[in-house]
Amino acid sequence: MRTQVAIIGGGPAGMFLAHLLRQAGIDAVVLERRDRAYVEGRVRAGVLEQGTTALMRRLGLAARLDREGLVHGGTNLSIDGALFHIDLAALTGGSTVTVYGQQEVMRDLFDAAEARDLPILWNVGDVALHDLDGARPWVGWTGDGVARRLDCDFVVGCDGYHGVSRAAIPAAVRQTFERVYPFGWLGILADVPPVEHELIYANHERGFALASMRSATRSRYYVQCALDEKVADWSDERFWDELCLRLGPEVSARVTRGASFEKTIAPLRSFVSEPMRWGRLFLAGDAAHIVPPTGAKGMNLAVSDVIMLGEAMAEYYGERSTTGIDGYSARALARVWKAERFSWWFTTITHRFPDMDVFSRRLQVAELDYIRGSEAAQRVLAENYVGLPMEVR
Repeated sequence: MRTQVAIIGGGPAGMFLAHLLRQAGIDAVVLERRDRAYVEGRVRAGVLEQGTTALMRRLGLAARLDREGLVHGGTNLSIDGALFHIDLAALTGGSTVTVYGQQEVMRDLFDAAEARDLPILWNVGDVALHDLDGARPWVGWTGDGVARRLDCDFVVGCDGYHGVSRAAIPAAVRQTFERVYPFGWLGILADVPPVEHELIYANHERGFALASMRSATRSRYYVQCALDEKVADWSDERFWDELCLRLGPEVSARVTRGASFEKTIAPLRSFVSEPMRWGRLFLAGDAAHIVPPTGAKGMNLAVSDVIMLGEAMAEYYGERSTTGIDGYSARALARVWKAERFSWWFTTITHRFPDMDVFSRRLQVAELDYIRGSEAAQRVLAENYVGLPMEVR
């Protein structure tokens, strides 16, 4: 087989890029190690920046998004139960975010790929990348027990943190930067109406909590927990009690309890790998960077990467110019690090750290109180929350 661009990974980064390349008239093949049901079923992010929703409309993927997405013009912060509102739209000249689960985004991407005959190879095994520093890279894999080969001009690694792509960059070239947080998020999904029509990020003396949603009838809630805790130790009753305590009496009085149908504990980390291009290999999404979910930047960062890379590929094939692909890594990383900064900062002001003494706690509360009383501070938060521009050169 031969194609122009081989895309490793059929998650958000890989599928958005595949659609962008198809729109630009560039041939691409997606290789995914799992099946569609598995990829589509993963419970992930649910807050889309305006740049992401704009891309979905540009690609003709937004019919369900426009019908079912919940547009939020604001968000809420809580300090030990005292709630205050951040008016995102007013502070940013009308920008909003949209609650629309990653599962729904993937369904839209896959449905459109099927309708457009966009090639996706499912259940591929033993993926190996070859000759990335030469003129003729190729990808080897096995399918149905048979060794196969895909020749291409470029390889794009969209295969996540544990994929093979990042490891294909020589260790002497690759630099990684990481911060692992000393807590996790215990999250549940329940078919109960959300407690508030917008998200609530709660900082309580017992730890962080988040009140979120997937629809008008399905809620997504989180509480900060220790990394050594087990899901089995958290009954629904214990979770609801802890959530309500951290949200405070005013909010908790409106919480609708119900049986959870999904409950997990996720660790938090900040991670960046540089560069995001080596030879004929490019990285995008979680293959190159991870953010804690506090700022809802993970999938949105992947979209930002592939917008830049899609432009660079279109320039290469349309104008035979290498300017875009040569500048991709630096351009993408400039936005990545800004998103990393915001996600780290938002995590540090909303969570309780194990080594936090009284002085550190007072500083944390003072910062949140400053945000509550300062329009300038709220504007900085709002600008980052709705998403920095996904630049188009």
